[in-house]
Amino acid sequence: MKYYIVTAFMFMLPFFAAAQGQRSNEIEAYRISYLTQKLDLSPEEARVFWPIYNDFQKEQSALRKVRMQNMISFKKLTEIEEMSDTEIQSLIVNELNFKQGELAIEKKYYYRLKSSLPIKVVGKYYRAQETFKRELLSRYKNTRPERN
Repeated sequence: MKYYIVTAFMFMLPFFAAAQGQRSNEIEAYRISYLTQKLDLSPEEARVFWPIYNDFQKEQSALRKVRMQNMISFKKLTEIEEMSDTEIQSLIVNELNFKQGELAIEKKYYYRLKSSLPIKVVGKYYRAQETFKRELLSRYKNTRPERN
C-alpha cells in the first residue's frame, strides 16, 4: 500500500511544482504592478530602477535556492530529539548564514539604489515593499478557504 502512495505522489509532484511556480509568477507580476503604481517613477528613474530591482530579485532567488538545496528546515523535522547536537547546531548556523546573506544582498542593493536614484524614491520603494507584504498577506487571508 505504501508503495502505491509513494508512486502516486511521485507522479503528482511535477503538477504541485508547476502550480507553485504559477503562484510565484502571479505574485511577482502583482508586486511589479504594485511597485509601478506606488513609486510613480519618471521614465529616467524607471530605466535606472528596474534593472537594479531585477538584479536584486535574481540574487535573492539564487540565495533562496541554495538555502533549499543545502538545508533541512526545522518545519520539516518531525523530531528534533532524534537528531544529534551537531546536526541541530548545523541547522541553526545555516539559517543564521542565510539571514546574513539576505542582509548583505539588501545592503548591497540599498547602496546601488541610493547612488543611482533620489533618496525619496528609495524611501518610497522600501515603504512600498512593506505595504505590499501586508496587502499580500491580507489578500491571501481573505481568499483562503477556512479550515475546520
